[in-house]
Amino acid sequence: MIDAAALRMPVREASSAVSGEQASHILRIETLSAYFGDTQAVRDVSLAVLAHEVTAIIGPSGCGKSTLLRSLNRMHESVPTARVEGHVFFHDQDIYADGVDPIALRRHIGMVFQRPTPFPTMNIRDNVAAGLRVQPGRRLSRSELDDAVERALRQAALWDEVRDRLRASATGLSGGQQQRLCIARALATAPDILLLDEPTASLDPLSTQKVEELVYELRQSMTVIIVTHNLQQAARVSDQTVFMLGGRMVETAPTRVMFTTPKDERTEAYITGRFG
Repeated sequence: MIDAAALRMPVREASSAVSGEQASHILRIETLSAYFGDTQAVRDVSLAVLAHEVTAIIGPSGCGKSTLLRSLNRMHESVPTARVEGHVFFHDQDIYADGVDPIALRRHIGMVFQRPTPFPTMNIRDNVAAGLRVQPGRRLSRSELDDAVERALRQAALWDEVRDRLRASATGLSGGQQQRLCIARALATAPDILLLDEPTASLDPLSTQKVEELVYELRQSMTVIIVTHNLQQAARVSDQTVFMLGGRMVETAPTRVMFTTPKDERTEAYITGRFG
């Protein structure tokens, strides 16, 4: 569970009337809008994300899916003039409440971007350990760091490929390996949720397959939300799919339902390739 003290967030009392279905929602988005200055990129999105599932967000370029994703761990506000309205509840705590530490939040809701972003001045081991070094509280010993690095690299299915060159530069890895290294870096802090923004857009087919297999496996230990332009990828890896258009959430449904019997004609048009 989330460490409320680490986030400096007020803990809300859980209601005894909360149903089992509601209790499994690790993330609730309520009427969320996101802006760049006066331009509204996301419009009144409300969505509940189930724990230990993969949720895919699909839609044409410019529909707001990446902005929505970045709003879920407060990365959006790192852009000058950017702001949000509405609420995002993580374990029933509003991440936009006064006093919330965004940096602490991002240890619980990690993110991996479209292009691999290893720290160029760090070796492979130190890249993975970077997030662990800035955690509050007791400083990890060298052996504890080594154990955490190995665990994260194993989770990212990269350990066997790099175990003998942990002191080598991370920039010497292939593109696919660099992206899995970035995933390992996000996994090292043991997040509850992992956000993936087009994680395979710049990868070759073999590397894409490895990342997809990893995403499929990660649902056993965490919740994954993935933005993808690849409809086949969404169908392969996700349990739930969200379709966005013009900044709005048009429809959300179990992935099998979304890709076979969508309710909205705009969703059907996009999935069948009539636009986008």
